Amino acid sequence: MTTNQTIISIDPGREKCGIAAVHPEKGVLQKNIIPTQDLPSIIKEWLSKYQTKTVIMGNGTSSKDAKNLLEKILINGQSLTVNLVDEYRTTDEGRRRYWQENPPQGFRRLIPLTMQTPPQPVDDYVAVILAERYLEIVNK
Repeated sequence: MTTNQTIISIDPGREKCGIAAVHPEKGVLQKNIIPTQDLPSIIKEWLSKYQTKTVIMGNGTSSKDAKNLLEKILINGQSLTVNLVDEYRTTDEGRRRYWQENPPQGFRRLIPLTMQTPPQPVDDYVAVILAERYLEIVNK
């Protein structure tokens, strides 16, 4: 089983969600952090924008509620299918990815990264990592 279409990936949370549109060849097309209450409308918009039906989500604590919200979305009269992906240690990976793309400046570059917290949430980076995990599985 392989896919060459864009994946809409979600790192669900109670208050906010990281979302990302990732294409297997083009990479990250868009990523963002949004309020959880806006998830259905934004996902619907992205499904149309990226012409895809593939939605994946991390299987963490808030995934059940977020999955229920999304499965109410109808596409051509059918409920949206949301595939769950193992979310184990993705927050740690998201922090590492954040620091790779945004290295500390000034005196902060002297402090080990393991002792620093990114100055903003990394849920969008986590969504990208979840998409990469999914693509790794389906493109084997």
